[in-house]
Amino acid sequence: MSYPAPDEPGGGPFANAPRASDVVSRPDPFGRDTLGRQLVIRVTALVALAALLITIATALATRQVLMSQLDRQLDAVTARLRDPVNNYIGSERGPDRGLLRPGQPIGTLAVIYDTDGRAESSGRLTERGAAGQYGAAVTVLPEVAVSQLAGVQTDASKSSMTLSELGQYRVVGFRIVSGGTTVATLVVGVPLRQVDETILELVGLAAVFSLLIVAGTVFAARSLVVRSLRPLNRVAATAQQVSQLKLDRGEVALAVRVAPEDANPASEVGRVGQAINHMLNNVEEALAARQASETRVRQFVADASHELRNPLAAIRGYAELTRHDREQLPADTAYAMSRVESETERMSHLVEDMLLLARLDSGPDLDLQPCDLSEIVINAVSDARAAGPDHAWHLTLPHYPVIAYADQHRLQQVMANLLANARAHTPPGTRVHTEVSISGADAVVTVTDNGPGIPPEMSDRVFERFARGDASRMRTPDAGTGGSTGLGLAIVAAVVEAHHGSVAVSSQPGRTQFMVRLPLAHLAPASHAGQGPDIRAPR
Repeated sequence: MSYPAPDEPGGGPFANAPRASDVVSRPDPFGRDTLGRQLVIRVTALVALAALLITIATALATRQVLMSQLDRQLDAVTARLRDPVNNYIGSERGPDRGLLRPGQPIGTLAVIYDTDGRAESSGRLTERGAAGQYGAAVTVLPEVAVSQLAGVQTDASKSSMTLSELGQYRVVGFRIVSGGTTVATLVVGVPLRQVDETILELVGLAAVFSLLIVAGTVFAARSLVVRSLRPLNRVAATAQQVSQLKLDRGEVALAVRVAPEDANPASEVGRVGQAINHMLNNVEEALAARQASETRVRQFVADASHELRNPLAAIRGYAELTRHDREQLPADTAYAMSRVESETERMSHLVEDMLLLARLDSGPDLDLQPCDLSEIVINAVSDARAAGPDHAWHLTLPHYPVIAYADQHRLQQVMANLLANARAHTPPGTRVHTEVSISGADAVVTVTDNGPGIPPEMSDRVFERFARGDASRMRTPDAGTGGSTGLGLAIVAAVVEAHHGSVAVSSQPGRTQFMVRLPLAHLAPASHAGQGPDIRAPR
């Protein structure tokens, strides 16, 4: 029989699609929120702050030194401008002769005001004056600057001010006294341009050097942090490796330990490594004790189940022998024998289930063969329809074969348990829908009913052993007295897990769905025409 290919991307259900493996990428040591990145940022910020503070302090100190030198220069300029005899500038009471004396810096200015505050004369030394062109050595100050200089104190105190059209100046004012009487005032100033230019050059050079230092700090800090965090990263790698181990069941060997060089208590990282090693030792001992206890319990369950089979079979046989003479027995005795037979049968099923779970725990012995899930599901739904005619059974199958690599008998038991669970825990008239499909490299079987749903407190432990729902989801007359053993779904989970599959449940009032995922059998194309597909086990 030939099957049409399904309308799915990827070439149909027989495409040899590999499973996606979990790839653990090496984390970036300077990724977001990492300790390495925070250390580099903080060290760089500290260096940048230190460079900024040093630059500001250097600029302030340099300015203070330059201003002191400028004040001494202003005193020298003033001394050359003032006439030591007449106590004013020159015999003509004008600044020209004083400004042109040797040693005066370019830009020096002087203004003489009369007692009414009117400017008698003013001048400013220019470059032409420095070149020796005495006819044009001193230029007249702008009226705005003259007006501004009129407000300078004449108590010989020095101050800085900004003059219109001239810029920053350091100025000082004096009274010109003749015969004990103030006849005029003198204001002298020298430019601050050279001081400002020196400060700007200093700040610029400091900024450039600071940027170079910060850039070098980044590279040096990265290298230093990487080298310093290597022990911590090795400890973290060990902890991550342990976190990926399966510790929930079975025998666990914790052979992973932090290296001795990373467990030296002399350092902080060493103390962490030592603590992790102590913790792993304690965990290993606890797991060994747990494994020994579980092994004893499972062995006891297996032995007890095995030993109970024969007595239960004998009791059941003797109870069945009374069927022929049961009409001759008193009514109470006949009812008691029928109950003995019924309970013996139920206990036999319980013992078989416990023995199966014990065998699965000790190591599943499965006869893995390629099998068609559609055929298994069809048979299971047919049996469920016969056992529960008061339910509405629906089935959806794909138009192509769904071949799983599994144990056919165990899968039949899985489907029987799932459908029996839906039948036993939902009221008559419930719609139970079973569907087979393919999702990626997995075969998916879902069983969905529109019953009352599973209580929220039970959803997380429905696959635990001896887990029973409340009476609201039980419809059998004897449910309240133990009609459900609580092992059906536990067997489903154990068998599916033994097939390297998964089972999950989602439930809410009006919709409960169990989803079973099993690995598909990989089908290689036939090498000769007319041959069937070559079925291979999944790798």
